[in-house]
Amino acid sequence: KRLLPLLEWFHGVCVENNLTYYLEGGTMLGAVRHKGFIPWDDDLDVMMLRQDYERFLQEADRILDHNKFYLQKQFSEHWPMFFSKLRLNGTTCLEKYHPKDPESHQGVYMDIFPCDNAAKNKLGKKLQFYCSKVIIAKGLDARGYETDSKRKKLFMMLCKMLPQKIFFRISTGGSQDSETVHSFLGGASKYEKNVYPRSYFKKTVLAEFEGSAFPIPKQFDELLHTLYGDYMKLPSEEERKCKEHAILVDLARSYEHYKTYRDGMR
Repeated sequence: KRLLPLLEWFHGVCVENNLTYYLEGGTMLGAVRHKGFIPWDDDLDVMMLRQDYERFLQEADRILDHNKFYLQKQFSEHWPMFFSKLRLNGTTCLEKYHPKDPESHQGVYMDIFPCDNAAKNKLGKKLQFYCSKVIIAKGLDARGYETDSKRKKLFMMLCKMLPQKIFFRISTGGSQDSETVHSFLGGASKYEKNVYPRSYFKKTVLAEFEGSAFPIPKQFDELLHTLYGDYMKLPSEEERKCKEHAILVDLARSYEHYKTYRDGMR
């Protein structure tokens, strides 16, 4: 109930400004299979083609209700990540990491992922994929991501020394004439689950989601099969677990109330 106002406001902005977006990943699956949130999921994801995504970031400040919402733009002063989040003020969602920036907003959120033009050939797409891994590693390190994996720690350490702009330009700089697009900077971690025919996103249909209707790609069936295989088959009860993004959620108080809680965990 607290996440839905984020999606409803975002949807209204996109309609008013002729911007196209889609429910993404588990949110799209939830709309098709459950007509709402997957019962064991705990987040909300949307995706936009890069051109619409950039236009949204430009328009949002002008019409954002700053009393209700906070927009964390990609690579902004207090948000070093490669995608954006729309946050709900007056709430708390402390995730499983210690943010390096104490000014980072930590309210309940909706993820907004970009989708980029892919290169025309597979070699070019692979290059985009590996460049995106550098961008992701740099963002996670700057954010304060914690892991027990020595391999991930080493990779993040190496990526800190690499220039972000060049790798970002390569990762997002595919051809507008290519037959495919990619979501390497959002979505699944595997190459095969992040490359889609451009035709999938030519048209949208409305899907019921928690009593309202929101857009998904018209070829959602092919897209969901790519992501999840036999997606209409429910997982076993043992497998019905969410990713548990947060270690603490408070829907009545601001994250600022928990600053000492964070400090005590360090």
